[in-house]
Amino acid sequence: GTCCAASPYPPRLGSSATNRRALQDLPGAQHDAQPQRRPRPAAVSPHARNLGSSQFKTIEDDLVSALVQSGCIPENHGEDMKKMSFQRCARTDKGVSAAGQIVSLKVRLIDDILEKINNHLPSHIRILGLKRVTGGFNSKNKCDARTYAYMLPTFAFAHKDHDVQEEAYRLSKETLEKVNSLLACYKGTHNFHNFTSQKGPKDPSARRYIMEMYCGEPFVRENIEFAVIKVKGQSFMMHQIRKMIGLVIAIVKGYAPESVIERSWGEEKVDVPKAPGLGLVLERVHFEKYNRRFGNDGLHEPLEWKEEEEKIAVFKEQYIYPTIINTEREEKSMMSWLSTLSIHDFNSSAAEMEANKKNSKVMIEAIIFTKGSC
Repeated sequence: GTCCAASPYPPRLGSSATNRRALQDLPGAQHDAQPQRRPRPAAVSPHARNLGSSQFKTIEDDLVSALVQSGCIPENHGEDMKKMSFQRCARTDKGVSAAGQIVSLKVRLIDDILEKINNHLPSHIRILGLKRVTGGFNSKNKCDARTYAYMLPTFAFAHKDHDVQEEAYRLSKETLEKVNSLLACYKGTHNFHNFTSQKGPKDPSARRYIMEMYCGEPFVRENIEFAVIKVKGQSFMMHQIRKMIGLVIAIVKGYAPESVIERSWGEEKVDVPKAPGLGLVLERVHFEKYNRRFGNDGLHEPLEWKEEEEKIAVFKEQYIYPTIINTEREEKSMMSWLSTLSIHDFNSSAAEMEANKKNSKVMIEAIIFTKGSC
């Protein structure tokens, strides 16, 4: 789902009757004889499942197309998103869902704007709300924090030495406590250079602040037990959350020692597995500083979306959760990924792993040479 901040376009003066009506729809706007008024921002809340396609069509493509077809933006602005000051609050990869996204852009405030936009959107993308925001509002820069949820089958936490049947496994209270104890280690500011790509230990941008991270009580869907991990942080790097969860799973299953978490924040390169992207959902984006300053100034509303909570819950139950559950049952992405954990080396440093590879190569060459000599 996405929340969107937008500035309405002032229609051109002396244009068609459609544009004149659009101008009248703007709060406080007058007839054509009045000078153009400065665009004002608003915020919209869409929800979406990033399905992806062979043509790499994105949720934003569908959203912009719907904005053009509903008359909220000029057609030429749909081809150049900078013209409408379009900005997403957070990015989601293919296969990752969003239940609480926000985008900011300039729109014409037409009558029944949400209904008209949604009429041109596929069912897995919904705009749930729109709010006016300050001039120059940028949803990415004004965001204080982001909350993600990760839904996974609980058999992922079963110890590697146990023969587990997917539908029979149930998470014990002791294992859940261990999971939460490990997830809590991530709280605070740490160097997450091992949890992303192309960032070294000296890169200051690798330091990230995690406010909370925990796993909720398990529940059963389609005969399989699932649980949801939630993490709130100022911002996240590519693959960071999936690697944070992947490392905890490796520890709980008995592949890695608990000490590897703290070692991963040091300067050495640590082998950190990346959990599947299927269960990851952008749950909420936070604008706490903005809300304190502008939320009750008499002109703007706080960006909290409390009135949309029920709609968000229904959307997740109708589209997001069934997609995750059915895809997991059909593709078994978690089970397949779990089978790869044994090939990771959680004890050696990157230098030691490279040395081991070279030694193995030398031994293989020596064996081949010996055989050839015989």
